[in-house]
Amino acid sequence: MIMPLTTTRISPDWPCQVKTPGSYDWERSAAKWLRELVPARYASYPALLRHPVLLARHAQIQVQHEIRVARTALQTARADLPRLGLPESVIEHTIKMYAAEVLQLQHIARSVRTVSEALVEGGPGR
Repeated sequence: MIMPLTTTRISPDWPCQVKTPGSYDWERSAAKWLRELVPARYASYPALLRHPVLLARHAQIQVQHEIRVARTALQTARADLPRLGLPESVIEHTIKMYAAEVLQLQHIARSVRTVSEALVEGGPGR
């Protein structure tokens, strides 16, 4: 069976690892990508495997938690890291790393939200 080409406009936040909504096997590619965002023990739970929309919900919560962790690490680095005896160059590098991680996680959060919305639009019981 030939699937029609979709005319869905893809968001800039759409992850390149996930096929276009409506294309062949796109939900499977979405689920695979989402499983990579959650701890391995969650990725094997039957309910999350059977319902990609549920997996997307959990991934959204997981990424939001990771954003909070990275922000806390960033906000406390200048006060906490010198007490560990780290050189200033390492502290500055670490602060830049946390700042970059917050930005990356925010992008991932937008991508998860976009995929989640597409899964919900895909139909009931997803």
